[in-house]
Amino acid sequence: MTQDFRLPDLGEGLPEAELVQWLVAEGDTVALNQTIAEVETAKAVVELPSPYAGTITALHAAAGDVIEVGSVLITFDTGGADASSPSSLGAPAAPQQVVEAAAPAAEPEKAEPNLVGYGAAPRGAGRPQRRARVAGAHSTHSDTAVLEAAPHDAITLDAPVEAPLERPRSTPPVRALAKQLGVDLALVEATGATGVITRADVEAYAERVGVAATTTATEPEAAGIPDTAEALAPVPTPGERTTRTPIRGVRRMTAEAMVRSAFTAPHVTTFLTVDVTATSELIASLKADRALQDHRIGVMAVAAKAVCLALARHPGLNSKWDDEAGEIVEHHYVNLGIAAATGRGLVVPNIRDAQELTLVELADAIGALAETARAGKTAPADMMGGTFSITNVGVFGVDAGTPIINPGEAGILALGAVRRRPWEYRGEIALRDVMTLALSFDHRLVDGEQGSRFMVEVADVLREPGRAMLLR
Repeated sequence: MTQDFRLPDLGEGLPEAELVQWLVAEGDTVALNQTIAEVETAKAVVELPSPYAGTITALHAAAGDVIEVGSVLITFDTGGADASSPSSLGAPAAPQQVVEAAAPAAEPEKAEPNLVGYGAAPRGAGRPQRRARVAGAHSTHSDTAVLEAAPHDAITLDAPVEAPLERPRSTPPVRALAKQLGVDLALVEATGATGVITRADVEAYAERVGVAATTTATEPEAAGIPDTAEALAPVPTPGERTTRTPIRGVRRMTAEAMVRSAFTAPHVTTFLTVDVTATSELIASLKADRALQDHRIGVMAVAAKAVCLALARHPGLNSKWDDEAGEIVEHHYVNLGIAAATGRGLVVPNIRDAQELTLVELADAIGALAETARAGKTAPADMMGGTFSITNVGVFGVDAGTPIINPGEAGILALGAVRRRPWEYRGEIALRDVMTLALSFDHRLVDGEQGSRFMVEVADVLREPGRAMLLR
């Protein structure tokens, strides 16, 4: 029997999503909960697992199409057996594939299952049975590149070479990087347990076959990925005077949120330039500590710690204006948002209960957040519920800016570039590390005095990190 799978509400209340890529094709045999496609909502790229086990008879959309929630996405032939059971195909299912599987999938008359929380199948488990391409099909690579990309005992010059699947799993930023480097993703092997090809996999392959990599990963503390953003920028066609790009996904959501914030919350921005030489020296000493060599502690982490300490003493900056309830909601925890510039636009995932973390733990959390954003895998839930945000414009060489408050929050702190400047120090002029801070806050919630005192307290910790030992 046939089963239509309609695009579900992915848990965000959004009316539509864009199909990024199919990971299956018509005629493929799939297992329950196997990842079949990637779709992009206004907040994140989400993997769709299959709610049925069977053979794909029709794909009702193409990559790049915008699909309304509830529209038919794909049709399966389940062979008249239990639609929700992988064993209907005559093959046992991997244990990971049946965890959290929704029982209603076996009953067509009921609503489609909500896919949030589904786990993708392990690499190779229940993958589509598809003909592999041969080495000769990759016209952009030489035979030498193919030989270097696989073990010598697996290749003969007069026999077809078994390559990975035609649609290797990757994310849009990684595909953009591969295109920029001239790398065929079908020849790249994923090294991680998830089976998804990462930036590191592409760069390692490019280095192995002699392709010159032109981009490098940024510091995690930057929480911005300018190289990815540039890689995904539209490339104008020679002779064309304009380039049109549809306003979709994160770009649309960011624009709407910023307009709503700018015209709802009365913004006030205050600036303060501070000598952060002691923080630079602290960071250098921590980097030289062998016990901390696996942790990348930077100025972003120190600023995050300073913000958490200051918010405890200035709760107005950690509150929310609830217009519907007519209340000011003061938070007794800090979900610290870290603004990240990605190829898909600006995202602001947050670190939950950041006030409970040590400096090292904050640095690790920021690094993990940046890596996830770089891979385009930030989950929608990670971008909700923030209470205060930090953005690091200094990574782009900018000294200061006037950041717009993330909707639902009371303030955002922008970190400028750390520059070596002549500065008054102990009655003399000396070369010091100097940074400009910019704090934007909602004047409905925070008075100028409160905002200024908060800024000074953050600056004091950056000026003298030892002062953090006096705060709680």
